[in-house]
Amino acid sequence: MTDMTTTTEITPVNSTNGQPVLSATGVTMRFGGLTAVQSVDLEVRPGEIVGLIGPNGAGKTTFFNCLTGLYVPTEGKVRYKGSVLPSKPHLVTKAGVARTFQNIRLFANMTVLENVLVGRHTRTKEGLWSALLRGPGFKKAEKASEERALELLEFTGLAAKKDHLARNLPYGEQRKLEIARALASDPGLLLLDEPTAGMNPQETRATEELVFAIRHQGTAVLVIEHDMRFIFNLCDRVAVLVQGQKLVEGTSEEVQGDERVIAAYLGTPFEGAPGDEEVAEVEAAERAAEAAEPVQADEPGQPAAPAAKPESEDRAPATADDDAAPSTNARKEGDQ
Repeated sequence: MTDMTTTTEITPVNSTNGQPVLSATGVTMRFGGLTAVQSVDLEVRPGEIVGLIGPNGAGKTTFFNCLTGLYVPTEGKVRYKGSVLPSKPHLVTKAGVARTFQNIRLFANMTVLENVLVGRHTRTKEGLWSALLRGPGFKKAEKASEERALELLEFTGLAAKKDHLARNLPYGEQRKLEIARALASDPGLLLLDEPTAGMNPQETRATEELVFAIRHQGTAVLVIEHDMRFIFNLCDRVAVLVQGQKLVEGTSEEVQGDERVIAAYLGTPFEGAPGDEEVAEVEAAERAAEAAEPVQADEPGQPAAPAAKPESEDRAPATADDDAAPSTNARKEGDQ
């Protein structure tokens, strides 16, 4: 079991008022003849936690990849604080957008501390010669990066394991380490792709507290998740993608009450859908039609084949053809 998150106070980063942190307009992504994402608009405002949900294959991760420069959208624009984001992932991170991945992507043979330090590369200005010569400027920058990394490990509850190899951490703590590494770039917007996938309820609750703490420090969050309880407890707004298109967007209450979402994602019948009584009537009609079919004899003079046994326990009423058919015992005597 993973311990609950320790939410140590750290300096708020990249807090912004007014304009949206993220503005995606008309984002479309095609792969040949397949349209994976079509004309999706989405905004994330400062200090918000926004959820993105939808069935498997709805285009959620593809949309994330368009936001973070892994894919270049076929159509549409993605803006961060009013500026169009570049199409290179490292430049997107440098601009202020960080992300985690659906499948954990840590450096397994590096320590916990070293993994977080990797996330600081976009916030250091020292180059190759500075690293080779290891002058005063490099040592100062290195010390500042290590202090920030330790601060983030304390914030995520991993400080006690800073010298452990990443591969030796429990699954839930590896997820936390990915978040800590993403936070190391001091983002104004954090994108989380299924952060609670595979977690037990205690780890899920700890992740929820961690995301709230991140928002409290001034970082907006956009999260993909299949755990509906987690999403609806966490998010200020929720957008639903179905077959690459945004179906609806609103508060948790509005999304939960929308019949289109219920039908497309949660699997509960909506108004006008056939109910149990209608389904039973159709099944009864089908059974009646089967029972009414005439039984054909295989050859002239031969007994007709017995009708199939009905599915219900009640036997079908005997017909005239059934009375005319010889009994099994009579057939045996005739064969002897």
